[in-house]
Amino acid sequence: MSSESKDDPVFKALAHHRRREILDILKDAPRTTGALCDFFPEMDRCTVMQHLKVLEEADLVIARKEGRERWNHLNSLPIKHIYDRWISAYAGHALSILDRLRNDLEGQPE
Repeated sequence: MSSESKDDPVFKALAHHRRREILDILKDAPRTTGALCDFFPEMDRCTVMQHLKVLEEADLVIARKEGRERWNHLNSLPIKHIYDRWISAYAGHALSILDRLRNDLEGQPE
């Protein structure tokens, strides 16, 4: 599977604001599914579970059963891969353009 097709589930998961909110909550600490539901009183448990399923398919959330509870843990590695592949490569180019612009505006040689 190419790197782009491996990235597709991550981009799909990050595309919805509720899933990003879930990741923000899990960034602080692992939570049970019930605790996550408490953060979203406007959504029913099924909807939260559907969002968690998409996050799991993207490997952004790892779920572990402990007794009757299901603990959800953030896995930030796919986000780091996205950063390494897409963001850092373009950020370096953008910074060099900004540096050249600054030098041109200030009249300094590169």
